Amino acid sequence: MTTIVATREKAGLALPLGLGLGVAGLFALSLCLGSVPIPAAEVGRALFAAETSPTAIIVQDIRLPRAILGAAVGASLGLSGAALQGLLRNPLAEPAIVGTSSSAALGAVLALYYGFAQISPLALPLFAIGGAILATVLLFALVGRDPGVLAIILAGVALSSLGGSLISVAINLSPDPHAALEIVFWMLGSLAERSMDQVWLAAPFMAAGWLMLLRAAPGLDALTLGEETAQSLGFSLSRLRALVVVGCACAVGAGVAVSGSIGFIGLVVPHLLRPLVGHRPGRLLPASALGGAALLLAADCGVRLIPSHQEFKLGVLTALIGAPFFLMLVLDARRRPGGWR
Repeated sequence: MTTIVATREKAGLALPLGLGLGVAGLFALSLCLGSVPIPAAEVGRALFAAETSPTAIIVQDIRLPRAILGAAVGASLGLSGAALQGLLRNPLAEPAIVGTSSSAALGAVLALYYGFAQISPLALPLFAIGGAILATVLLFALVGRDPGVLAIILAGVALSSLGGSLISVAINLSPDPHAALEIVFWMLGSLAERSMDQVWLAAPFMAAGWLMLLRAAPGLDALTLGEETAQSLGFSLSRLRALVVVGCACAVGAGVAVSGSIGFIGLVVPHLLRPLVGHRPGRLLPASALGGAALLLAADCGVRLIPSHQEFKLGVLTALIGAPFFLMLVLDARRRPGGWR
């Protein structure tokens, strides 16, 4: 028995260790990629250099913020997707599909459109987080206490469509065509031309969201046994919902504020990792955070390797990856006994 337990513990440590090494490797690769070729050895020296040489400026002021935001935003999306799927007990729940991302983007667009972002640097993340909270609360109000797959998809599509429509209205009524074009390009999602100021601005909100979501792990594990059983074990469902709702809003809202709309990370990563953690929602949370960071860093490295006169948008690439994956889930659900619930 002791040998079996030790083997399971080693297997449980292997996944986060492997994902952590993958994130570290992709982070280092992100620092090496760019329009200016810099050898890896020089990147390592420039990363800790005190002088203001061109190489140090490129690495510290351009590539380092991009890599940090890639890991942080990816972790936020992966963690939020896993938490929403655990709370709703639904494998198709994720920030983009349930309308959280589009509503966060709407809040950020309103901050840009009305000039609040120019008044205060905190306006952009606060508006984005507010939009994400509002969308998640509306989702719960629409689908009720025991939502099925179809109810979540319909409510999420409605919220996403509403958010997208209001963004289109803002772009259509924008008096400045250059500002409208800037909003459109920002909506496509990108980590290019980000600075450490944006890292410091979004990091506290994302960290607060991560903390709330990870604190929900025991409750999500108990929820797999049913709401009544979870309550009998001493878990407050209202507190659990609040942790996940506010945590997702903070993490996703802050991520959207600095990167624009990036979809499908929160859907793809939990599905890939769920079988590797024994289908336990609590163990899936940290694994999905690392997996999301790795996948978004890999995608961001990919957009820099695609030959084009203008850098490929990150949100477009993740959609090209995620949309076929979502269709595969739909086909798999049709083949299973019982199909959609």
